Amino acid sequence: MGLLGVLADPTTTHNAQAPWPPNIEPFTVLPRPTLVTTLQLAHVCALIGIINAFVFTACRRHLKSNPALQEKIAFSLLTPLLIGDILHLYVTLWALGEQRWAFWEWSPMLWTTVLLGLTLLCPRIAWHLGVGRYVDRRDAVSKHQSGNVLDRTVRDKIDK
Repeated sequence: MGLLGVLADPTTTHNAQAPWPPNIEPFTVLPRPTLVTTLQLAHVCALIGIINAFVFTACRRHLKSNPALQEKIAFSLLTPLLIGDILHLYVTLWALGEQRWAFWEWSPMLWTTVLLGLTLLCPRIAWHLGVGRYVDRRDAVSKHQSGNVLDRTVRDKIDK
């Protein structure tokens, strides 16, 4: 649901985060501190998404000709996000206590939280492993080596 869901209905969004213990009714009205915390958390999540969009757009637009610098900036952004993804999943599962293994009791919001966390975590791990992308340390070397072979081939033909 994100920021829009929290703004539209903070109580339902809050109450759907995890299964409620037996014999305890969810809030019908959030206490003021809980409401403020829920809104602030949703705002921070939205802000991180906006920062990602702006940084990647700026890298692509202004650093087209410098993939090594693009990679360094992306690394600086994606590394803390990867750490955050891992800690977010860990803390979420830890906070559930023994209910972490009772998948059938998970709320749709909890499933969404975990699955969305994994869909962010997996591509970030793949990026750090260099899967399906240009890696300057790896690919620049092979580019230069193939260029040298081509240069030698052209020079050999010219010399003949």
